[in-house]
Amino acid sequence: MSEFISHPLIVPETVASRSYQLSLADRALDKSCLVVLPTGLGKTIIALIVMVNRLYGHEGSKVLILSPTKPLVEQHAAFFRRVMTLPPEKIAVFTGSISPEKREEIWKESTVIVSTPQVIENDIMCRRFDLKDVRLVVFDESHRATGNYSYVYIAKKYFEQSSDPLVLGITASPGSTPDKILEVKNNLFIERVEVKTEDDPDVSPYIHDKDVEWVKVGVPDKANEIRILLEAIMDDRLTKLKEMGVIYSSNINLNKKELLMLQQRLQANIAQGGSPESYKAVSILAEVMKVEHAVDLIQTQGVLPLKRYFDRLKQEVSGKGGSKASRRLMDDIRLKKAIYVADNADETNPKTEKVKEIVLEQLFNKPSSKIIVFTNFRDTADVVANTLAGVPGIKPVRFVGQASKLNDKGLSQKKQVEILNAFRSGEYNTLIATSVAEEGLDIPSTDMVLFYEPVPSEIRSIQRRGRTGRNAVGRVVVLMSKGTRDEGSYFISQRKEKKMYRTMQNMKDGQNMSDIVEKIENPAQGIDGGSETGRENDMVVPAGQMKLGEFKEEEKKETENVVREQPSDSIEIYVDSREMRSSVVKELESMNASIKVKTLDVGDYILSDRVCVERKTADDFLSTIFDANRNLFEQIVSMKQAYVRPLLIIEGDGIYTKRRINPNVIRGIISSIAIDFGMPVMFTASESETASFLYTIARREQLERKRTVNPHAQKSSQTMTERQEYLVSAISEVGPVIAKNLLKHFGSVRGIMEASEEELMAVDKVGVKTARKIREIVDAEYVLKDK
Repeated sequence: MSEFISHPLIVPETVASRSYQLSLADRALDKSCLVVLPTGLGKTIIALIVMVNRLYGHEGSKVLILSPTKPLVEQHAAFFRRVMTLPPEKIAVFTGSISPEKREEIWKESTVIVSTPQVIENDIMCRRFDLKDVRLVVFDESHRATGNYSYVYIAKKYFEQSSDPLVLGITASPGSTPDKILEVKNNLFIERVEVKTEDDPDVSPYIHDKDVEWVKVGVPDKANEIRILLEAIMDDRLTKLKEMGVIYSSNINLNKKELLMLQQRLQANIAQGGSPESYKAVSILAEVMKVEHAVDLIQTQGVLPLKRYFDRLKQEVSGKGGSKASRRLMDDIRLKKAIYVADNADETNPKTEKVKEIVLEQLFNKPSSKIIVFTNFRDTADVVANTLAGVPGIKPVRFVGQASKLNDKGLSQKKQVEILNAFRSGEYNTLIATSVAEEGLDIPSTDMVLFYEPVPSEIRSIQRRGRTGRNAVGRVVVLMSKGTRDEGSYFISQRKEKKMYRTMQNMKDGQNMSDIVEKIENPAQGIDGGSETGRENDMVVPAGQMKLGEFKEEEKKETENVVREQPSDSIEIYVDSREMRSSVVKELESMNASIKVKTLDVGDYILSDRVCVERKTADDFLSTIFDANRNLFEQIVSMKQAYVRPLLIIEGDGIYTKRRINPNVIRGIISSIAIDFGMPVMFTASESETASFLYTIARREQLERKRTVNPHAQKSSQTMTERQEYLVSAISEVGPVIAKNLLKHFGSVRGIMEASEEELMAVDKVGVKTARKIREIVDAEYVLKDK
């Protein structure tokens, strides 16, 4: 076999030839394929081989490569420009920093487009271009193709628009459960699954060993004392929930997922008129979740991160928005004692000391080492970075996500790239990172990866380990606090990873697929039989409950079918650019509405020259009421000033349960919006239902009422002609079309106002009723009524 891959579209002697890459690419060229390959084994090379074979001999064809983040997009584009014989300008980069108009032009001239998925999704929805000429779409980190992620929409549109579609999904970790893997497979229209592991004979020659070490660390006495106090509070609250009939046993150990499920069920019960006991149960459950998080911190992170969490609880209680759950917790004598013990405990965590010891050992044995320390929490990343900063020879840097939190500013993407470049150049030798470094960024290969704690997710565990051992023998060290949930997380991760590879092998071999499908259709059975958690019946599940405003499935489908069957060629909807993240826009686009995106001064959707809609989820509605920096009533006043028929849509359930606010207060605010401000309020159950209502209103306005769509909130920017048309069209019974006819006929607004009924009726589309209404409004005496 040749040492390098030879192809007219690949620069000679730039891409080494590996048999497993060639065989995987060959299979991917035959059918749409999901390739699962360990990190660092050249998934991008496989994509390249498939790309050049799909492009060669097909003039005018395109290839689209999608990657989750801008740094990865830039990295992939730089690689393709270096190894492909195409002119560099034919390989384009699409990100949000490039204007839509520019992207539209670049698309026409490009052969290879590397992009973040959100950009392509928006461009397709706005019909800037389509995917009919695309002969291949590569979905990098394809395990993200679930739920509402942009990959799902793009794949659907691709198979609708392309005459010869082919998909390549590449990932190191598609998920452990059959339903997750099948969801990715179905969402990307995958026909074939190909799996390679480090043990495969054609892969193993390229694998560098990863020495995985498990280091157990003791838990200090003070930490155990705090844990016992917190668990006593937990037991007390669970007992109360048992007495209320919410759970069957106070001795069960609910995990975070189960607590959230229980919270959702209680909120659904309240939404259907639940008793005052239900409100109390939700509040008690909020206490349980706060204590559960504190237990997690003291067991796995140490005293200092716990103290910071306690400080945030104190701040919450002292502020206006403090919940009753937080206040009750802070009044509990056991929590007060736990805080006291934490304040007087040694802040040095054995784990942090062990990190320092291991990092020093690694740098002593190999001074040029690059090291990543992964931790789940930002507070811990701070503690570790500060501890290592004072040690000679260790050059640490903290690496976290973009989001900013209370007293914790995130890192911009630009700053992240700067830090990674400095890490790559040796300015730093130890990166202390949260989950942001697990995937989606161009992280340099390292000599050692250190887990501050095990993670129960097989995907995250695989991604972390994949950051080492790419070019030489790598070292993986996992710290585990003895007798804590660290040990449980380790076993869960191991079990999930084994299950993932077993499931993938079943899919690859085409064996046991009926068992896998049965798992999907009958969730009570795990892939190996039996319940996944064995505790599903420990919670009360009210029978026959339905979320607030939720349609029955049959009614919902029937409604959507009616909407989609309506003629829609002329339906235009202006959408605020910030709404592009919601599924509402996708739903509207699927109904063939023409989406126009711009930054709107007021409202989220403009459906005609007089109808403007503000959409708020239940959470967002409550935030605009109680957040001092967001004023709902100012928004309403602005909409009333700009549009004749403004509308507020509140979407989703939980409006009376998401915060500890008397429901009558919420009802009073909604009543004020409707009565005092004269703005109709509509409730919808979901994004799909919201889209159906928006489409129906737009169709009624534009097709039945013959009204135009013009986002005229920026009145100062209107021409004189537009102002005249706007003024005349505001008269009752007169819309945009009749307004234009009147102005053409009479030549001015004054001419219209001075015309008789007979003269008005001479204008096209002006009948007796319209003419009479115009004269009535013009001639009527203005009477100011006392308020």
